[in-house]
Amino acid sequence: MAEPIQAITLPPVRDPQQEGKWLRTALQRWLDEEFPPESINQTIAERAAQVFVRQRMEGENDLSSLVLALIVEMQGFDFSKSFYSEFAVANAVSDLLLDSLGIDRCCGH
Repeated sequence: MAEPIQAITLPPVRDPQQEGKWLRTALQRWLDEEFPPESINQTIAERAAQVFVRQRMEGENDLSSLVLALIVEMQGFDFSKSFYSEFAVANAVSDLLLDSLGIDRCCGH
């Protein structure tokens, strides 16, 4: 029988503005590298970082909950001028956070 996926909890927030700045920069870099850079990528990264910081300041440390919050809140964003969607952005944020924690994204280890 397969083992359930363990919850991933981020460390408590120490400097939410610094976390937001890091995420905005890392996400925009990822967006610009995945497809040809678009000017909308900066706006996408800024919005995702705002959602992330607000969630963290409200005490959210569970990665799955953060990803769901990003999906829900980014649904109102106009992605019509982008290659991306709220799902791609939330998944990218998850990957960036896992990488920053030193957690292997492949195979759940």
